[in-house]
Amino acid sequence: MKRTPLLVSLTLAIAVTAGCATLDAKQREWIFQPSDRSWGGVQSTADMQDVWIDFQSQASGKAERLHGLWLAHERADAPLLLYLHGARWNVAGSAGRIRRMQELGFSVLAIDYRGFGQSSAGLPSEATAAEDARAAWDWMARQQPGAPRYIFGHSLGGAIAIELARQVPDEHGTIVEGTFTSIPEVVSTFKWGWLPVSGLITQRFESVRKVAEIGSPLLVVHGSEDSLILPSLGRRLYEAAAEPKQFVLVEGGSHYNTNSVGQPAYRQAMASLFKLR
Repeated sequence: MKRTPLLVSLTLAIAVTAGCATLDAKQREWIFQPSDRSWGGVQSTADMQDVWIDFQSQASGKAERLHGLWLAHERADAPLLLYLHGARWNVAGSAGRIRRMQELGFSVLAIDYRGFGQSSAGLPSEATAAEDARAAWDWMARQQPGAPRYIFGHSLGGAIAIELARQVPDEHGTIVEGTFTSIPEVVSTFKWGWLPVSGLITQRFESVRKVAEIGSPLLVVHGSEDSLILPSLGRRLYEAAAEPKQFVLVEGGSHYNTNSVGQPAYRQAMASLFKLR
């Protein structure tokens, strides 16, 4: 997520006299910032396979299609990982993180939510993103029945990951990086966070209220230098979770490079929490 557009949107919402639908749509635009662009320009996904996930959406009442990238591990028995990206950039923008998670031992499926990249058009919402994640989760189960599956979410994707993990009974573990407790609490950390806008926020992503319902081990990773989503929010989310869980603070990690800077810490946590090597 990007601070300025989100804060401006929510602050201006105080003066909005149009209907609730307009207010909700504006928040969805600024929170998700849906795009077909990749972070840092076009990133190479040549070693990844394009996949298409078709499903009937209860939210839209019509058939929808998700585009994803599949990066298989060399081990045929490798666990599966569903990768859920954050705001603003499409799935190709996460190519580096996708590869690093594969290096940690996973076969990775990364998806674009509706409104991003080559997935179905439309303005994403908290509800539709949750539905998209569930569709991808079920697709993985059909492709490799019986294989252990894990969930990973970065930034806004962390909130989507937590919602998915509380819904499904068969995840082996959940990993979130650079994520938060709720959108209202993120807004409260901004320069103008004292403004009384919390009651106007419709896309709330209340992960702090959901995380205790996860029925599998939870790994919370945060960069010590993350100035967009403060480490204190990641710590608070961790504290609200049930055991087994682990919190990893990556020294020197920012909102964008914690996954690379913290690779050794990731590997150690995978072994201790998930028993993966």
